[in-house]
Amino acid sequence: MTGTEGDGGIERIGRDETAEERADRRWGELIQEVRVAQTGVQILFGFLLTVVFTPRFAQLGRTDRTIYIVTIVLGAAATGALIGPVSVHRLVAGRRVKPQAVVWAARLTLVGLVLLLATMTSALLLVLRVATHDSYVLWLVAAVLAWYLLCWFAWPLWTRHRHTTR
Repeated sequence: MTGTEGDGGIERIGRDETAEERADRRWGELIQEVRVAQTGVQILFGFLLTVVFTPRFAQLGRTDRTIYIVTIVLGAAATGALIGPVSVHRLVAGRRVKPQAVVWAARLTLVGLVLLLATMTSALLLVLRVATHDSYVLWLVAAVLAWYLLCWFAWPLWTRHRHTTR
């Protein structure tokens, strides 16, 4: 435990928890985060699966069909990555490897978020191309992608850098 001298006592920094308690806490936090991302990717993926059965799908050009295929594969990959931590937990439960499982599940979740980002961007591109064939579609998609990158990665990484104590 690290500490600093305060007003006549020691001010504790951080949590007073064992490695196992820390792994349990981090696991709980990770699962809550995954639940949010899983819901989004599952709804989007479910919607994407139905698109191929609509009459409009037959009218799509080659480029739009290719974008659809890429989008559906990205959605499937994102779904797999974001459900992966549940499998990790189930398959290693009781093996006394929770700290390592949390690290690998967190990595898998990050991969899932990157794949979700790609899926959402690709889906947006497809929908906007079908809705309008105007030249500003790529600019709109680029702007939304920049927003996702800012919200999901740049701002959290800036916060991490700015507020992490040494």
